[in-house]
Amino acid sequence: MKKFFVHFLLSAFTMMSFQQSAQAAMVSTAQVAAADAAAQVRVRLAAALERADVQSALERNGISTIDAKARVAAMSDEEAASLAQQVDSLPAGGDGLVGALVFIFVVLLVTDILGLTKVFPFTRSVR
Repeated sequence: MKKFFVHFLLSAFTMMSFQQSAQAAMVSTAQVAAADAAAQVRVRLAAALERADVQSALERNGISTIDAKARVAAMSDEEAASLAQQVDSLPAGGDGLVGALVFIFVVLLVTDILGLTKVFPFTRSVR
């Protein structure tokens, strides 16, 4: 009986050494805010990937939407924040070329109508 008890204690102490211990610590407000900000960034990026124009642009470049979502999910918090900052800093109308062309067209159209130039044959001068 004594031998059984000794073997039981040895095996119990051996099994106790294999178990992992859990540690609890205080979580600061900054850590909670950083985790919340990272979650919001990922939600914004996921919402951007759901847009039809973004999906069509991805497919034109040979990237499937599923792959893009998987890549965004695999990003670290810093990478996701950097990507979101780059997306936020892009101009809303694209590269500005279309806006410049429309502006030039309108200026030439107005000068044609005022009689200062004769660029477009479909306009009549007010003079």
